[in-house]
Amino acid sequence: MTKVAAMIVVSDTSPLTNLAAIGQFDLLRYLYTEIHIADGVWNELNARGKRWPGAENVAAAKWVRRHAAQNKALVMALRRDLDQGEAESIALALELDATLLLLDEKEGRHIAERLGLRVVGVVGVLLEAKAKGLVDRVRPHLDALRQTAGFFLGESVYQSALVLANERERSE
Repeated sequence: MTKVAAMIVVSDTSPLTNLAAIGQFDLLRYLYTEIHIADGVWNELNARGKRWPGAENVAAAKWVRRHAAQNKALVMALRRDLDQGEAESIALALELDATLLLLDEKEGRHIAERLGLRVVGVVGVLLEAKAKGLVDRVRPHLDALRQTAGFFLGESVYQSALVLANERERSE
């Protein structure tokens, strides 16, 4: 019998903070069982003496594993275009041979994909949660991302997500 390899998922800061801000942080545990974060992500969650949404969730979650990214040269190279959390998340995903990287920022996504990583953002997490029956509808969560979390969600991405979720209103 073949043993199925465990899914290794690394997350940048944005999916953690935005899902926490809309009360959906635990979707990550239900979907992926365990999440790995880089020290740079932890530092961003606790930056400038403020505890951002998700900081307490991450601190309390025994299913979130924190790591130091080892490839400092790669992190420094990535820092030319990305913030610390994104750079360390990409480096950590490569080091752990991650199945999936949770990352929202456009430039970071492009770089990660060029490096061969499979990338999904917070909208993709919500779509997967709906597909697996963890949420009934995606639209209220997309609206909450915009209104409560202050997450920039362009209209084309919003509409595409609704189509993928089978929630697009008929315009007739």
